[in-house]
Amino acid sequence: MQSTNDIIAAAHAIQQSVAPVFLLTGVGAILSVLSGRLGRLIDRSRVLDTMDAGRQISYQSEMAMLLRRVRWIHWAISLCTTCALFICIVIAALFIGSELDKDPSGLISIFFIAAMLALITGLLCFLREIALATDNLKLR
Repeated sequence: MQSTNDIIAAAHAIQQSVAPVFLLTGVGAILSVLSGRLGRLIDRSRVLDTMDAGRQISYQSEMAMLLRRVRWIHWAISLCTTCALFICIVIAALFIGSELDKDPSGLISIFFIAAMLALITGLLCFLREIALATDNLKLR
């Protein structure tokens, strides 16, 4: 039978993990948006690839722009996924620390800061891809 202290410790770990879980949900939503954009870029590049050689020449600049945008989206997805993994490590560390009756605050701080830096950098990559997309519209 569990003691009252064990139940209180588990409840405390659950309370502490609520904020990172909400953050994880937000990062998941961002990843969904990024994946959708990547899918549309891939679809457009496939359409351009199926054109005959004469028409492809006139779309070479668009293909080059699509490739640049795909690279930026790839980095954004990679960094946001890294952020999500770090958040998962933070949540796991909260529960492991609670179970082992250890203080994981140093580890949690490091991984949370790393998660925020990855998210910030991923969002900057996303912003760059959006800038390329809008610049491409201005060129047309």
